[in-house]
Amino acid sequence: MHENREISALFTLIDDPDEEVFTSVSERIVHYGVGIIPNLENLWENTASDEIQERIEMLIHRLHYIDLVNDLTDWNASPYQDLMQGTLLVAKFQYPELQMTPVMQEIEKIRRSVWLELNSYLTPLEQANVISSILYNYYALKGTEIAYVNPDEFFIHKVLQSKRGNAISNGLLYLMLAELLDIPVKAINIPRQFVLAYFNSDYDGFSGDDKPQEKISFYIDATTGQPFTHKDIDNYFKRISVPSSPSYFKPLSKKRVIQLLLEELAHCFEKPGLAYKKNELLQLAALIG
Repeated sequence: MHENREISALFTLIDDPDEEVFTSVSERIVHYGVGIIPNLENLWENTASDEIQERIEMLIHRLHYIDLVNDLTDWNASPYQDLMQGTLLVAKFQYPELQMTPVMQEIEKIRRSVWLELNSYLTPLEQANVISSILYNYYALKGTEIAYVNPDEFFIHKVLQSKRGNAISNGLLYLMLAELLDIPVKAINIPRQFVLAYFNSDYDGFSGDDKPQEKISFYIDATTGQPFTHKDIDNYFKRISVPSSPSYFKPLSKKRVIQLLLEELAHCFEKPGLAYKKNELLQLAALIG
């Protein structure tokens, strides 16, 4: 952005010790939008003070955050929520300069590898095993426990780079592939877990059916891609002493899946110095609502 007189004047006041003055200056800088970020980055490079650099960093973060709020609001209001786009928008919270196209191209490569192994004669279990084999064996994707230590394990582009993700990020990648290949795998609301389920092809999830579990053929462990049975699920509910409920077996909407991703990611920022990121992520989750 061309640096006019007002911008130059605002930049000279970023170091003002008066918080009210700095707040007023910040609001005016933010008013310029993301176009002013290169100017702020240039100012950061030419600033010796750590305190002033921190103020500039927070201004840049705020500008990126406002831009992300607008993008996620548009995604939420769309008549069709694209799961891949929603997942990439979440990644832009931590990596605002992320280029989406290369990530989408990488996912398309995996989709094509799976598609080449599919045919109309495969059973549902065989279809799911093809996805799992390509994803977890051929592409060597590894699964980790959700520990809230490393935020990168929640970001899809980092998972593709490191080939290492948790149940939610690995599960999201599986869901994207299933959607692209028209395979009826959906996330369901099993307590304390992120579980995928292979539904009957004629089940839409919104018909008001009070026995959705009967429409599920089998389940998939999102961490490893391994299938498991209704009996395994029943045993899990007994182990955690939670009564089974039909609501646990209804497919989660794409909005709810992205909301869940944001909520879980927020747990990675519990430290006092990072609490503002936790609050922002929870605000984004509430925005989807």
